[in-house]
Amino acid sequence: MKQIFESATLKLTLWYLAILMLICLFFSTIIYQISISEVRTRLDIAEQQFNISLLPSLKNTKSRSSHTEFQKQQLRAAETNLFVALLYSNLLILLIGGVGSYMLARRTLEPIEELHEAQSRFTSDASHELRTPLAIMKSELEVARRTKNLTKQAMQELISSNLEEINRLSELSNILLKLSRYEFSKVDIAPLNLVDIIKTSIGSLHKTSSSRTKVSSPKKLMLMGNSTSLVELCVILIDNALKYSPKDSTIHISAQKTRNHIELSISNSGEGIEAIDLPHVFKRFYRADKSRSHNSSYGLGLPLAKKIVELHNGKIEITSKPGDTTVVRVLFKK
Repeated sequence: MKQIFESATLKLTLWYLAILMLICLFFSTIIYQISISEVRTRLDIAEQQFNISLLPSLKNTKSRSSHTEFQKQQLRAAETNLFVALLYSNLLILLIGGVGSYMLARRTLEPIEELHEAQSRFTSDASHELRTPLAIMKSELEVARRTKNLTKQAMQELISSNLEEINRLSELSNILLKLSRYEFSKVDIAPLNLVDIIKTSIGSLHKTSSSRTKVSSPKKLMLMGNSTSLVELCVILIDNALKYSPKDSTIHISAQKTRNHIELSISNSGEGIEAIDLPHVFKRFYRADKSRSHNSSYGLGLPLAKKIVELHNGKIEITSKPGDTTVVRVLFKK
């Protein structure tokens, strides 16, 4: 695939260069014709002035003949010098234009190449994620089919296990659809209260989970945003904090106004994230080294959260100390 983009880059470079050289040759021809015409006009005027300055008896003498020959030499020299100057100028433009055209072609195709690579990687990772629950369901159903005397309890366990995998597939497909929607469409923006968004997000969680949250914020923090996507953002971040922290720990959520931003902060204690993994946690389906972390896969939640923050022209960052505290900060412009 890389060879295809390299070939496309060269073809686009040649097209850019061909257009540039056609324009240069067109204007060089015009400049040449105008310049030579001007030189001829000047020489004709000079010849007329020279003829007038001669005595009538000397107009057909050797002096006039030598002057005419001198004019022709000057005209040929002007034509030659102008042609050489334009030739070197076009060669220089060809050289500089070639480099510029290649850089422009690379810049034009680079986003397409990155998007294609991301799409290929995403498709590969998504297919792997889908294959795992499907393989589990298939193996369990095959075992059940081969078992002649399947008890009622075993059947219930099989159904529960399959429902878990179906829920996992459903959740994965929903996030994939949301990511696609946020990447290729715009969201409606309106004034809203971030504190209300946080309360709504906590209310959507399970009652036992929401009891573990502690919110510190003023009564009102207004910003421009999309209510649905911001609720989704808070749910993702709070749910992650709950999921990767001890069950008896408290999740601290704070919202405050700084000099230039409105800051949302969510912190939790627990296993944390290794420093080597922190730059990659917003990548889709990123997998950490299993020897370092029990949470070897970061799925799609954080990439979706980052996409929502970017849609609001904000910034999201994570700081984590393994075995201690993990803090997610989201900065929104006022």
